[in-house]
Amino acid sequence: MKLRILLADDHQLFRDALRSMLNNTANLKVVAETGNGLDVIDLARATSPDIVCMDIGMPGMNGIETTRRLVAACPGIKVIALSAFSSQKYVMDMMSAGASAYVTKAGAAEELLRAIEAVQHERNYLCPDVARILAEALSGNSPDARLAVQLSARERQVLQQVAEGCSSPQIAKQLHIAESTVEVHRRNIMRKLGIHSVAELTRYAIHIGLIAPD
Repeated sequence: MKLRILLADDHQLFRDALRSMLNNTANLKVVAETGNGLDVIDLARATSPDIVCMDIGMPGMNGIETTRRLVAACPGIKVIALSAFSSQKYVMDMMSAGASAYVTKAGAAEELLRAIEAVQHERNYLCPDVARILAEALSGNSPDARLAVQLSARERQVLQQVAEGCSSPQIAKQLHIAESTVEVHRRNIMRKLGIHSVAELTRYAIHIGLIAPD
């Protein structure tokens, strides 16, 4: 029986290449795909995948929050984080959210297949680049130590939407919260990060891998 895969990544060309590679692998089959984090749980319920390959910087809902909600709603599904970025904080956040593996897109072809093999046998997997970064963090030599600011899950959602160019009314509608609450979150994010403009917030979000650069 083939392993069923759901692809969640907002880059169509990357999804196309990934789908082709996976469908040409003997024991794998892509059963669904989406570019929006808000669609993942409904698609997972509809198609019953064994594994979800999850990008972090998706519109709608980022991969960290999507993973957290997915593993709560569908605990039998394994999540493999698949990102262009390997920021220490977001690797840790993704694994804490419930991902079983983390692979950078630079080595996606071979490393993803290794990750699929590992999670199929109930093992966690980190690609070499990510394993090195976490080893540096444990030794205290990580260049990302300065990024260890603790934003809440809601603050990360608001930060992502701000960095994607959404206004406070748009964010409030998307997240089903009051516009005044959005403004409180924006002020708290800026205070915690020591950042005072949308442009700086956007650069920060790109640097840590929350959104992809244009």
